[in-house]
Amino acid sequence: MKLHADLNPALNTVTAYGEGWIEINQTRHEGALVLRPQGEILAWPVAGFDALESAHFEALLEHAPEVLIFGTGARQRFPHPRLVAALARARIGIEVMATGAACRTYNILMGEDRRVVAALLPP
Repeated sequence: MKLHADLNPALNTVTAYGEGWIEINQTRHEGALVLRPQGEILAWPVAGFDALESAHFEALLEHAPEVLIFGTGARQRFPHPRLVAALARARIGIEVMATGAACRTYNILMGEDRRVVAALLPP
């Protein structure tokens, strides 16, 4: 049985990723980014995990996600709770995982029409 991916070209889908880059709809992006199912793919002004500040996460509130998928790079690392406190106050769930897993999880949730936002540090 052949299975074919049911991709909606109008949605921002992660199509590949590798060391230092993430491919969205077959266009390669370098650096940290914010990804939503629709709209522009945004640069996320984060130099790396150790440079994270609470303002980086507070800026994501404007997208009104029901869940934030946070890709932390090549390995899973948890941000200090004070950095994501604004999300908790707004009752927005945050899932933290390595960026590869975050890309796959984002695609699944986006395909289910969930209000998901992915904040991704490159692997």
